[in-house]
Amino acid sequence: MKQQSIYVTTMTSALSHNLAGSQGQFPITQNVTVVEGGTANMTCRVDYNDNTSLQWSNPAQQTLFFGDKKALRDHRIELVRASWQELTISISEVTLSDEGQYTCSLFTMPVKTTKAFLTVLGVPERPEITGFTKPALEGDMITLTCTSSGSKPAANIRWFRNDKEVQGVKEVNATGKSFTVRSSLQFQVDRRDDGVAYTCSVEHVSLPSPYMTTEVLEVHYAPHLEITHSLIIPQEGQYFKLECVSIGNPIPEPVLWSKDGGELPDIERMIVEGRELTITTLNKTDNGTYRCEASNHLGTSSAEYILFVYDPNALGQHGPDHALIGGVVAVVVFITLCLIIVLGRYLARHKGTYLTHEAKGAEDAPDADTAIINAEGNHVHAEEKKEYFI
Repeated sequence: MKQQSIYVTTMTSALSHNLAGSQGQFPITQNVTVVEGGTANMTCRVDYNDNTSLQWSNPAQQTLFFGDKKALRDHRIELVRASWQELTISISEVTLSDEGQYTCSLFTMPVKTTKAFLTVLGVPERPEITGFTKPALEGDMITLTCTSSGSKPAANIRWFRNDKEVQGVKEVNATGKSFTVRSSLQFQVDRRDDGVAYTCSVEHVSLPSPYMTTEVLEVHYAPHLEITHSLIIPQEGQYFKLECVSIGNPIPEPVLWSKDGGELPDIERMIVEGRELTITTLNKTDNGTYRCEASNHLGTSSAEYILFVYDPNALGQHGPDHALIGGVVAVVVFITLCLIIVLGRYLARHKGTYLTHEAKGAEDAPDADTAIINAEGNHVHAEEKKEYFI
């Protein structure tokens, strides 16, 4: 009988300890972050439990599950695991409206509760670029706007001109629980923008890699022409080619060739193929000013080339170079000699003036004896000046 009493006391003491442990603890939960459209698992657990039920409730305090019993009719909410120490549920196809504070309750006396916050990331839509005028005209002021909606938190937009980042002006507007983000670029277009790719990049924590949209700018501008030639020193009998190089959008055409303000005089030797003018056999009659002209709907441009045909018999292979060098050398030698002569005359004149001042006083003497006396007197004074300065 004594032994039985001891046993009962022991069991009661153990039960009281477990009951105290269950009543003194709070459920353990964790905050959950999920991307919109994904699945969120909400777990609640306890270390000790004396067959007391666990319950999950949504932010509106509606019971989702009480133990393993489903309380809310929502096909997206399912039971994952239910035991005396854990209650885990899943919410599939999560929307932004599912975000909020969920409550796990342990039904002891009193009831113990713990909160878990479900954060839903809104996935941004793919960006769209507006404001492109195709084609744009050189000198136009245009504004490109990149827009992306549905992000939460607000997405970040970056602009790139080809591969170089450029700064836009950002604007964020709330639309319900999500955000619409816009970024604008404003600039004056010129011909250097023709064919340039402008890319809008949207970055967000919900995206494994940025969403990107690219538009290529087309710019129309007036033509600019230049003439290139195949020979530096054209000579009689040679084959000679001129090319009219044109820059413009749309491409300026057709290219019209003329000589000295009129038509080409010899169409048998002067052959036009597209932008090229070829003279098959040069002669002196080909000397003159050649002009090419082309236009598009934005304007007309022209370029000129003056042709002078040399006589190969009168012109050595390197004659012009030698003549130029000889002329330069002759000019340099002439200038050097002139400088030497001028400098020599200046020095001689300066020295003569000095000697004249030394003999001053002898010029006006009536006879030779007086002149000598006056000159000697000047030397004496010079010596006196010398001694004075010393």
